Amino acid sequence: MNKSLLLKNITYLVTCDDDDNIFENINMYIENGEIKYIGNEMKPADEIIDGTDMIVYPGLINTHHHLYQMFSRNIPQVQNMELFPWLKYLYEIWKNVNSDVVMYSSLCGMGELLKTGCTTCFDHHYVFPNNENDLIETQFEAAEKLGIRMYASRGSMSLSKKDGGLPPDSVVQSIDNILKDSERLILKFHDKSRFSMRQVAIAPCSPFSVTGDLMRESAKLARKLGVRLHTHLAETKDEENFTLEKFNMRPLEYMESLGWIGSDVWFAHGIHFNDEELKLLANTGTGVAHCPISNMKLSSGIAKIPDMLKLNVPVGLGVDGSASNDGSNLLEELRVGFLLHRLNSSNEAPTGYDMLKIATKGSARVLGRDDIGELSVGMSGDLFMINIKKLELIGCNLDPKSLLGTIGYKGAVDYTVVNGHVVVKNGRLINIDEEKIYNESEKVYNRYIRER
Repeated sequence: MNKSLLLKNITYLVTCDDDDNIFENINMYIENGEIKYIGNEMKPADEIIDGTDMIVYPGLINTHHHLYQMFSRNIPQVQNMELFPWLKYLYEIWKNVNSDVVMYSSLCGMGELLKTGCTTCFDHHYVFPNNENDLIETQFEAAEKLGIRMYASRGSMSLSKKDGGLPPDSVVQSIDNILKDSERLILKFHDKSRFSMRQVAIAPCSPFSVTGDLMRESAKLARKLGVRLHTHLAETKDEENFTLEKFNMRPLEYMESLGWIGSDVWFAHGIHFNDEELKLLANTGTGVAHCPISNMKLSSGIAKIPDMLKLNVPVGLGVDGSASNDGSNLLEELRVGFLLHRLNSSNEAPTGYDMLKIATKGSARVLGRDDIGELSVGMSGDLFMINIKKLELIGCNLDPKSLLGTIGYKGAVDYTVVNGHVVVKNGRLINIDEEKIYNESEKVYNRYIRER
């Protein structure tokens, strides 16, 4: 069904386009999900939003998440752990994940993303206890209820604790089962068309939870089916020691030996790459999902984002798992990333506007999308709006492009629009009853965590 939306009298329109345009006192017209017009003309539309005193930004794009972790965050026993012991503790909880946990954690996590300006969510789901293979369907169902653009992944683990990996036996699967289900999900859900709301990547979990054979076969299947590849890499020194000890190779060298490098691949974290490895990423167009808050909480380190940007490595922003963040707020990630790199790299750090571009245009590049990530004619109508007539935002209009990094924005945005449809209005989700979902989620959470 065709639907049109007019944003009129926008005070500032931050485009994040190739020319870094910012327009003042402008209108934007969206039809059937596509931006058709930006200018002074007042087009008739089915729905009109008054943009007076509003800044309009491209929708943020999350390039790495674990939504199922929403119900296992803020656990006191793991608050001061680093990645490997943290994982070992939490796997004993995650092995009980089921479709109810995935449904409600997805609604809560993606609901928070929408309320904080994120319009596209990539999720890395790799826990399938006892071969529960309906969990990705459940995620797509949750995304459809909310109206968010969803990029799912068929993750996997095949190397259990008894075979030298980290996860328990109950959450690992055979290579044949993983590949068969990956192909099934891609054929069922992956939509390559422009403005697609549903896509799927193949995403074995990490070098310490899958076998080399699975990585190799996953790469072959992904290229046969024309989908992207994703995994965790270079996140910790423990991981580096693992691959050196097991394979006599650093993590990136190991991935390269398995066919896991190229413009159809992106890695989560990428903290411990050396200079030569960064050049290899740049030369091959291999991307990185930067997750600063998770990296800080787990004491993993600081990714060399200034160096990556100089080399033109594709870099996007991600919140990572809700148990290592402990939230689903990409606006917070943007500001923390700006401050972290200012502290670590001084005047070499990305600016507030650079961080916005990482979270929009950069993230779109990492996901292989050329239809989202900026606001210009012919692009998708994905955006969020904030009203600047607030005490806490006084002075923000000196540099609207940078304020999300420099000043930051707390709380829910005023509007979020996905594919031309309003999904957040006055800071509230409009496609679900938030109180009802909270109450239902609390019941599922209590069964999963408190009564285990």
